[in-house]
Amino acid sequence: MLAKGSGPWLLTIVSVTFVASILNILFEIPYMDTITTIGIAASIFFIFFFRDPEREITTCQESMVAPADGKVVDIRGNKICIFMNFQNVHVNRFPLDGRVVSIEHKKGGYIPAFCKDSDRNERSHVLIDTEHGPVEVIQIAGTATRRIVSYVKEGDNLAKGQRFGMIRFGSRVDVTVPDNFDISCEKGNKLYAGKSVIAKMKSKDVK
Repeated sequence: MLAKGSGPWLLTIVSVTFVASILNILFEIPYMDTITTIGIAASIFFIFFFRDPEREITTCQESMVAPADGKVVDIRGNKICIFMNFQNVHVNRFPLDGRVVSIEHKKGGYIPAFCKDSDRNERSHVLIDTEHGPVEVIQIAGTATRRIVSYVKEGDNLAKGQRFGMIRFGSRVDVTVPDNFDISCEKGNKLYAGKSVIAKMKSKDVK
């Protein structure tokens, strides 16, 4: 399965590759075979990058799941920062059941997303109202990223693990953890969106 919003990219590269291969066959234009080879390689890369596999979602209501694939690069108070490399799936998922309260897109630069200064980068703030309190998920654009794609709108209700957006190419996702949850992941951990548990409800709050 390919990520929603990847169609235009794939269509463009496949079309260019097809035209280049036809021109090479008919007219043997110099370097056209090289362009065709590059196009095929690029098509394979984009299919790999835009993959969106189905996941067995962790549904336990006492747990909060990762909103993104990647590596935990920092934990600041109740905020977990997850860096996504090229090889990670770039589709983001809801960490808890909730309703989208607001989506705010902020313009900015393109500092490498694993840097602390990347807070100045282009980003999208998604505020979610959950039964445990507000949760904010921040999608941060990286050096090679030029587009944050949202699949939802204000007022939408989503279940834990449902897809809500995608960031193209290297990027980072930060998520805040409610006060009645204890963070259960550590810096350096590898996470999978919708599957890896990043926080658990404090025992005194478990019903």
